[in-house]
Amino acid sequence: MANNIKDIQGNYTKIKDILDCNYDEINGYDFYRYLFPNNQNEGEDSGEHYKPNAIYLYRDEEEENPKRTYKKRIMLNNNWEEDYMNYVECNDKTLCSGLSYRGKTNRLENAQHMNALVFDLDAVGEDELFNLRARIGRKPEAYRTLPQPTFIVMSGTGLHIYYVFKDPIDLYPNIKLQLKQLKYDLTFRMWDYKGTSKEKQVQYQSINQGFRMVGSINDKYDLEVVAFKTGGKVTLDYLNSYAMKEENKVDINRPFKPSKYSKEEAKEKFPEWHQRVIVEGDKNAKKWNIKRDLYDWWLRQKDKVLGGHRYFYLMCMAIYGVKCNIPKEEVREDMLDVFDYLADIDHSNPLTEKDLYSALEVYDRGYYNFTINDIEKLTDIRIERNKRNYQNQRDHLEEARMIRDLRMKREGKKWTDNNGRPSKESLVKEYIEKNPDDNPTKIAKNLGISRTTVYKYL
Repeated sequence: MANNIKDIQGNYTKIKDILDCNYDEINGYDFYRYLFPNNQNEGEDSGEHYKPNAIYLYRDEEEENPKRTYKKRIMLNNNWEEDYMNYVECNDKTLCSGLSYRGKTNRLENAQHMNALVFDLDAVGEDELFNLRARIGRKPEAYRTLPQPTFIVMSGTGLHIYYVFKDPIDLYPNIKLQLKQLKYDLTFRMWDYKGTSKEKQVQYQSINQGFRMVGSINDKYDLEVVAFKTGGKVTLDYLNSYAMKEENKVDINRPFKPSKYSKEEAKEKFPEWHQRVIVEGDKNAKKWNIKRDLYDWWLRQKDKVLGGHRYFYLMCMAIYGVKCNIPKEEVREDMLDVFDYLADIDHSNPLTEKDLYSALEVYDRGYYNFTINDIEKLTDIRIERNKRNYQNQRDHLEEARMIRDLRMKREGKKWTDNNGRPSKESLVKEYIEKNPDDNPTKIAKNLGISRTTVYKYL
């Protein structure tokens, strides 16, 4: 392990030397000033609506509870210099996303603006950096070309690629979904095995993923997180032009999904929804009632986890725990049980207990309706769908019966004919003729039917 750390530190020095020769380094204090120029001042009255601010997570050295890995803090404009020195600089555990939030919670549902779209690129050496730099800034039509980033940040073993927007993107519900698709698209384009990364498995991340903060320390390898200014701020149109698929581009003119129904039609067709959302004003997504079988199934998928997806497997364990109403303490114990197995999976970055407690933080109601597609992207584990073709059970059975009756009709039969199978009535009568002294309980047991059915024909 010691040799591995020495190799990683040596690679870090080489990458830093290359970036130093080509770009200007920027310190963490100025980096976040640039990223979030409109943070609120302490005590500033923002009126009726919250003014969005960046929120970062930091490790408190005086925190005695090992279960509490992070504390949250709002990045306030007039306090930033002092806060940066106290909470970020040389701290071994600080995280910040590229989003700004209303209120004091960094949940995606509270995100109001995207200031930067950020990508994580693991296991980058000299050759991978050369390929990456050769690809950025060229025209979108060129093979594997990438948009010119605003910053390249050294995270320890890899790079964080920042695209800072000239005008922050308003995060309406449908815009969040579109930005997620754009990020997945560009991640696939950026993450090229043996091209830009030594890791084979592409790692997809959500748009509110937190990243090690510039100026903090990567505690796994005792390396400083440093940033280099590689370009200017970008527009959404510029990033859209690099999307591999047209449907993955973001259309800011579609902030919401268009409804298929008028309010009157929705009230009649979805009375429960109308009462909850329109009458009672509950805008939260409705929680599905899911049996714990799904959670237990996820625990059994550990043998499918690949190195770059260990953290996300744990994160999705917490999500399934929320979905299935599993107590948080039980989820934590299950994570601890599987931790040693996951930690032994080969990867350039070691898995630590800090990662475990970080993953447990997504045990939150905001992830009730996290989709199968997103879980597959994050974990690279294939999840089989049900066979209803996304229909409810009633509609699915109705369609199945129609298909059954059509097939029987073609064969000149009826479903009620039983296809030669004896009816329960004939079974009961035949049995009684042969065993006239048996009671209903024995008849039912020997025929494998209910006593009610026996009484019906007795």
